Amino acid sequence: MTIARTICIGFLAVITIGTILLMMPFTTNSDTLNWQGLVVALFTSTSAVCVTGLAVVDTGTYFSFWGQLVIALLAQVGGFGYMTSTTFLILLLGRKFDLRQKFAIQESFDRPFLQGSSNLMKSIIATTMLFEITGIFLLLLAFVPQQGWSKGLWYATFHSISAWNNAGFSLFSDNLISYHSSWIVNSVISGLIIFGGIGYQVIIEMYLWTVSRIKGKAERFCFSLNFKVVVTTTILLLLTGTVAFFLTELNNPQTLAAFSFKDKFLAAWFQSVTTRTAGFNTIDVGKMTTAGLFITMGLMFIGASPSGTGGGIKTTTFRIMYNTTKSVLQGKNQVIIYQREVPSTLILKAIAVVFGTAASIVLITILISSLEANSQLLPVLFEVVSAFGTVGLSTGITSSLSVASKLLIVLAMYIGRVNILLLIAALIGDPSPSGLHYPEENLLVG
Repeated sequence: MTIARTICIGFLAVITIGTILLMMPFTTNSDTLNWQGLVVALFTSTSAVCVTGLAVVDTGTYFSFWGQLVIALLAQVGGFGYMTSTTFLILLLGRKFDLRQKFAIQESFDRPFLQGSSNLMKSIIATTMLFEITGIFLLLLAFVPQQGWSKGLWYATFHSISAWNNAGFSLFSDNLISYHSSWIVNSVISGLIIFGGIGYQVIIEMYLWTVSRIKGKAERFCFSLNFKVVVTTTILLLLTGTVAFFLTELNNPQTLAAFSFKDKFLAAWFQSVTTRTAGFNTIDVGKMTTAGLFITMGLMFIGASPSGTGGGIKTTTFRIMYNTTKSVLQGKNQVIIYQREVPSTLILKAIAVVFGTAASIVLITILISSLEANSQLLPVLFEVVSAFGTVGLSTGITSSLSVASKLLIVLAMYIGRVNILLLIAALIGDPSPSGLHYPEENLLVG
């Protein structure tokens, strides 16, 4: 039982528990328990644990309050990650971390956090609670006037949890389309999505920098390379996405054309934010232009940042691939980012992540296209990319897919959440060390 297998099996265990709970009579408003109910429960549980947001039923009407609560809790566990959730239970029980658990935490966050693991977990939990509770209070301003106090409080709680964990589940039948002009809803949900997906390490560094400035410390605060890459890449992608969506959907009468200029900008910004693995939408995704759909798929493929609650290949992987290409074009033998050389092991890992994710998307798209004889390629590809990126945006074909295709989407969501490399490591086990070194030889490339 390797660490990779522990994490992968842990996610499967949580998905299984969620499926069983969502099949219980008290969690749904349906009186019948059949094969279709099992598929709905499995799909919804996987989507919640993998913080995707794809749904085959209307979450607000199909599930009762208890079912919606289960979905929120599953999204919370999925956003934390299996190892973080397990560590939280260890802290509650007052137990200490052993070396294996510390290595598992390192594997989950892909960072060398062997020192101070307990403090790290406490910081993550405190950060999550702070942002989610703040989101709840702010969303009350939008939901209570329309829904009343009891329902408004629950809607604010559910959407705050869903947004922070980049889950994308909504209790409204039209997701957030009816709130496309609400500055409160758009700002709060966007803020939760961005900070939830940017990664705990970045947030902790922001906090430490703020504290050092307030205390007026003389020494200069040095941000890590991870912080610089994540923040700059995230800002660039958000701004680029906003401009791209504004231009491609500006004259589309089914999306932005009917909005005022303020609402057009707000919707374009929100779409750029939510495409980065959140899954909420304030415009009808199925009615977007072809260019808009391709831009969405590109942003979904990149996704959020390491140690965040989102999926995708991650912003750091994208930046490494970009700078590697830039170095090759400039005839350099080193990949430099902010005056730091990127190790060859990270470059190889980035290539493996991109290739593995792309190959998996192509394979599952081919399988679903074969099963859905009357389907078009673009909607199917969009659905698969959304599942792998744990985004949850859909052109509207999710509920109409066959059972076999839905199970393939379930598989895609699972692989996208646990990470393709971690899953392969869990399947084949730890590599055996080798002392062999082979001679080098050139071959033609490009």
